[in-house]
Amino acid sequence: ADTFLWRNKKISAGVLGVATVIWVLFELLESPLCIPEVHIPKNPVIGFAEALRFETNLAFTVFRDIASGRDLKKFLYVCDCWLVDLVYCWKLVQLRDIVLHNIVFVLLHTVPVLYEKYEDKVDPFAEKAMHEIKKQYVVFNANVLSKIPRGPSKEKKKD
Repeated sequence: ADTFLWRNKKISAGVLGVATVIWVLFELLESPLCIPEVHIPKNPVIGFAEALRFETNLAFTVFRDIASGRDLKKFLYVCDCWLVDLVYCWKLVQLRDIVLHNIVFVLLHTVPVLYEKYEDKVDPFAEKAMHEIKKQYVVFNANVLSKIPRGPSKEKKKD
């Protein structure tokens, strides 16, 4: 807590400096400085668009079959693929997103001390923001959410 609130400025600055140096080293080691010139030819793009249209129409057919309950095997396959994809993306973010981790690290070292220093100014602003958010939600609820059709409510069986 003392490090995040900058009670000992030398330790806090040292931790923040080391983290920034590590981040800069990762960026320099993994980012090439030479950016090649890129041109996309017309024919492969047209072929790709046609193939994408065909695959999209095929996917809509499969989705219709799944949604109508005609093919349980495909439904379970889609659920399995979606779960595998979700786990893979989570692992990718967890392993490779150094920039996000650095941003969070810097925020953890700056926001608490700034809040402690300017608490009397932040709290009234947060209250005004919360009041405005509540007003906007009432408008959103009246204009959008209330117009969404809902099915009939199911009554519970009484013994």
